[in-house]
Parts: sequence; structure tokens; C-alpha cells
Amino acid sequence: MSPDKSCPCDPSRAYTQCCGRFIDGTQRPETAEQLMCSRYSAFALGREDYLLLTWHDSTRPPVLDLARAPVPKWLGLSIVRCEAGGPTDDDGVVEFVARFKVGGKAERLHEVSRFRREAGRWFYVDGKLPDGRP
Repeated sequence: MSPDKSCPCDPSRAYTQCCGRFIDGTQRPETAEQLMCSRYSAFALGREDYLLLTWHDSTRPPVLDLARAPVPKWLGLSIVRCEAGGPTDDDGVVEFVARFKVGGKAERLHEVSRFRREAGRWFYVDGKLPDGRP
């Protein structure tokens, strides 16, 4: 991605100054929220490698197939709330709403995601709908 392009998670920020530094491996996310945002950007950019790398090994699927049809067009991310997930925490929760289009139809994913920090690295563990359904 071009360095002057906006970040998928926050169009007001440059990709290289926002999620790009995490996705390209220059830096590691310090918080669960930073990991959540960078994973959203990775979905938008089709970066399966980063998604698998940041997925906790206890729940990580063997492969992702982001290129299968229909491919969503990601439109925006809103963070609803964060619980813990700071630089000194070992666990965190991020509730978010991701907007996207599939086949011209607008959709949204509202999820409460759990994150775990191990050996200084944050990982996505799993997510549920706000009503508790997986």
C-alpha cells in the first residue's frame, strides 16, 4: 500500500502511521485496540498472513480464504468500547462495529472480541455477538 494512502481503520490517518507499521512488522501493537484496528485493516487489505499471525494458536484456523467470492468491500470501523487490553494487561475486550458491502448490499458486523497478551504480543482469541452468540 502506498505510504500516503489513508488507513482502512481510520481514513483520517496515514496507513504507514497507523496500522501499516503493525502489518508490515515494523512495530507490534501495544494494546488490544491497536491489534483490533490492525486486524480490521488486514481484512480490508486481504492480508491473511497478518490475520493468522495475530490469531491465538488455541483458536486459529489452519487457513483463511479471504479471496473466495463474494469478497466484501470494507467501509469503516467503529470502536464501541474497550475493557482492559492496555500495555500492561494480559487480557482485553474490544467491542466494535465493522461496516462492509457484499454484492452491493450494506452489512455490518457487531462483535465483542477477546484478546490475550503472551510474551509481550497481543493475539485475537475469539469473538461473540453482543448478545453472547458465537
